[in-house]
Amino acid sequence: MPKISSWLPRSLLTSLAVVSVLASSAWAQQSPTPTRIRGTIESVDGSMLAIKTREGTDVKVKMTDDLKVIGIAKTSLSEIKPGSYIGVSAMPQPDGSQKAFAIHIFPEAMRGAAEGHRPWDQRPNSTMTNATVAETVASVDGQVIQVKYKDGEKKVVVPPDAAIVAFADGEKSEIKPGAKIIIFGAKKNDDGSLETNRIGVGRDGIAPPM
Repeated sequence: MPKISSWLPRSLLTSLAVVSVLASSAWAQQSPTPTRIRGTIESVDGSMLAIKTREGTDVKVKMTDDLKVIGIAKTSLSEIKPGSYIGVSAMPQPDGSQKAFAIHIFPEAMRGAAEGHRPWDQRPNSTMTNATVAETVASVDGQVIQVKYKDGEKKVVVPPDAAIVAFADGEKSEIKPGAKIIIFGAKKNDDGSLETNRIGVGRDGIAPPM
């Protein structure tokens, strides 16, 4: 399997870094939750997307002319090593650990992006932890990963059914009916319409798990 950092041209790394910086800024300012949209593309009409959200509602989002497409591809747990910078979508456990349902491996150029531990909206009461892997060990419950971030550290249990993904360069041709997507932060205009300049697309039929 190729190194993840080699999949990504500098232009995509820059655009991904912008996504994380914007998200981090929003959290830091305690502004309203970004308009993240997860769902399936129903139709594409020029620059307008019709999306069936995971909640079953219909929304329309305009794609800007400078749209960046991010492919979200499956990878393996073996790609996570000490020193890797990862994002962990997880459910808090009674003992203070985090049980991961998805892990996102960031390229080296995004090290430090949105670092920390915070609430997340993928599932009720879920969390997101962006941090550096300190160590990994096997356990009866799955892989255990100790991660450290600037304000602390977390023990993460990774069960066998956790989704492990990485970012890859995307193409506008992937924006088509049936594609499962995530819009990281749609902009709401004064007239109530939505637009975005970045879309993550699951490859090989996967729904972006973050």
